[in-house]
Amino acid sequence: MTTIISITILGILVLFLGIQKKQSWLLPVILVGLATSMILTILDWNTARSYYHEMLIIDKTSVAFSLVLIFSTFLIFSLASHYYRGVERPLDDIYGVMIFALVGAVMMTSYGNLIMLFLGIETLSIALYVLAGSHKEAITSNEATLKYFLLGSFLSGFLLFGIALIYGSTGSFDLQKISVFVAACHGIYPPMFLAGLFLLIIGLAFKIAIAPFHFWAPDVYEGTPTLLTAFMATVVKTASIVAMYRFFTHTFYGIHGVWETTIWILAVLTMLLGNLTGLYQPNLKRMLAYSSISHSGYMLLAVVAFSPMSNNALLFYTLSYSIATILAFAILILIREAHGNDYFSSLNGMAKTNPLEAFCLTIAMLSLTGIPPLAGFMAKYYLFTTALEKGLLWLVLVAIAGSAISVAYYFKPIMAMYLKESNEVKLNVGRSYKVHLMFMTLLVILIGVLPFLVMGIL
Repeated sequence: MTTIISITILGILVLFLGIQKKQSWLLPVILVGLATSMILTILDWNTARSYYHEMLIIDKTSVAFSLVLIFSTFLIFSLASHYYRGVERPLDDIYGVMIFALVGAVMMTSYGNLIMLFLGIETLSIALYVLAGSHKEAITSNEATLKYFLLGSFLSGFLLFGIALIYGSTGSFDLQKISVFVAACHGIYPPMFLAGLFLLIIGLAFKIAIAPFHFWAPDVYEGTPTLLTAFMATVVKTASIVAMYRFFTHTFYGIHGVWETTIWILAVLTMLLGNLTGLYQPNLKRMLAYSSISHSGYMLLAVVAFSPMSNNALLFYTLSYSIATILAFAILILIREAHGNDYFSSLNGMAKTNPLEAFCLTIAMLSLTGIPPLAGFMAKYYLFTTALEKGLLWLVLVAIAGSAISVAYYFKPIMAMYLKESNEVKLNVGRSYKVHLMFMTLLVILIGVLPFLVMGIL
């Protein structure tokens, strides 16, 4: 609860500083505020409690994933001064909306009631509709926000209708009471409850960008300003997958049923479709969009596996994926600034003109591929091991096949940087930005080499 309060106060403070025309104060206050929120979140460790009749539940799982969300947001804001350095308009509105979106994301990891889940999703979604269209002069940004708003609003109706049907069947929005109802059914569920469950899965699948509800992601990611795309691909995805995981672990604990087959099929479709379509993308940003979709499929393994180790595996995966993805988007920002586009040809010979940036992007791509000893490899190892322990051999084989396919497109930028002739365009990178790149690169390597720093804390 202190996490939500502290982040909300930070958002209000940012808007107040905007009113006072203190633009130079914004980023320092935000970074200090997010660091403070992380400290307050850590203080909630091992203090299981609930608020407002168990509408919000603070436990180790919610604390750990909240830390991942806040830390990811911290990394994204650390790039903001470079990304917006040529912008003269006030930025307090964009920063404020991002922070309020973070509030919704944290609510989605801590809910104990379906009403709180819906409030968290809508808090996050409404903020994202605004952020997607924040570059008002760009047609692609306007297209992105319109498409995201229309589809998001439509799928929110599915989610709300699903919640209503579940309430009609169980007589409660509370996850614990729903779990009592599920246990009493002994595997034979009323049709109304099943309909509500599938509608709930569809609503969450849209937010996570799970196939076949992923079609919005590539166009929206491409049209949204790059820094905000990084926020959507990491913070939003982590919050959504954790929301789905939390629902099933609290209401179906130890009970496998028709929902398992549904998630199984969605995971296979997402992994294959995301990786196969990623092969044909002409530029880095769209490639990262399909990369994000494929990783949604991998994360679903934790939901299907449904074991005591699932939460640790999912925590490790979301952390490693978020850091590597933000690192990739950080280099993407530099490439688009220097070339005006992000086609793979723009990366030609970058290892000669910008060896540090080329190395950082290489580490990010290798980690997302799952190459040892980086964080991405250990994340997939723990996730696949968790699934194998539950006998999901075929699902793991599909995931391994998807990872093998992904090598073809993750290595495209690496081959362009190291094997193609240089285009002699040097990226303009400040010292502080380089420090941020090296910090994230070091984290990707460190977490992979020393996985026990994260694995097993839940």
